[in-house]
Amino acid sequence: MSVRSTLKACLEAGLVRSGVTALRRAAHVRHALVLSYHNVVPDDCAPFGDRSLHLPRSVFVRQVERLLSTHAVVPLEQLLAPAPPGRRPRVAITFDDGYRGAVCIGVPELARRGVPATLFVVPGFVGKGPFWWDAVAPGAGGVDPALRQRALVALRGRDPEVRRWAESQGLRLGAVPEWALVATEDELRDATRHAGVTLGSHTWSHPNLDRASEPELREELGRPLGWLRERFASVIPWLSYPYGLAGPTVEAAARAAGYAAALALGGAWFPPTGVNPWALPRVNIPSGLSENGFAIRASGL
Repeated sequence: MSVRSTLKACLEAGLVRSGVTALRRAAHVRHALVLSYHNVVPDDCAPFGDRSLHLPRSVFVRQVERLLSTHAVVPLEQLLAPAPPGRRPRVAITFDDGYRGAVCIGVPELARRGVPATLFVVPGFVGKGPFWWDAVAPGAGGVDPALRQRALVALRGRDPEVRRWAESQGLRLGAVPEWALVATEDELRDATRHAGVTLGSHTWSHPNLDRASEPELREELGRPLGWLRERFASVIPWLSYPYGLAGPTVEAAARAAGYAAALALGGAWFPPTGVNPWALPRVNIPSGLSENGFAIRASGL
């Protein structure tokens, strides 16, 4: 372990043992927190793609069980209602992208514990994959920050454009395990048979909405809700912005498309009232967090 990693581990342990995380939770007992996950993979799965998105099963289970001991885990759509009496702050679990591992490994673990969650689905990728960020990541090295920046800005986060550019640069598109593909309709339907599991929209094809034209916004935001409602009963009119990116124009388009709320990234606790429902913050939970690191993030620090 490097000196930096050792110092980080000591600082995390000190924060948790000092009681700061417990005090933080207690101070926000009337507020709410949304956790953002992506995928859950078998413990023996070798690193691949965008490594930060793919949590081993055992790590995910430990995090869920820790949440159950410190928070009230509730359905996402309840977070904008006034907080009920209680001594624990409310938290909701969400998954972006509809990864097969999240649907087929993560959801059953939640169901065994009676824990609700919302899966944000990209209908244009259902039963397909992989996403560009897993395909272009070299081996176990993750996505190069410069490549990610170009993909999100110049190439607008659009999968076909990113792939064409990557191939033009001589980048090999790597293979991924089955857990990094996108769940099928049948797998999503099986997941929603578990009580408390709902589906929301992650747009039609996962572009950077901040770089989209008005017609593209209408297509990307309007089409998924209809597709989901035609196929599934457990659908909520909530949106997760791809890459967590949005702005006033995108938020207005989400509202016009019929969404009751939308999730970005960044920030932490929010009150059930007096918050912009089309710009709700979320806390990202990447792979590689220590147990103390997870406790710190789940406290909203």
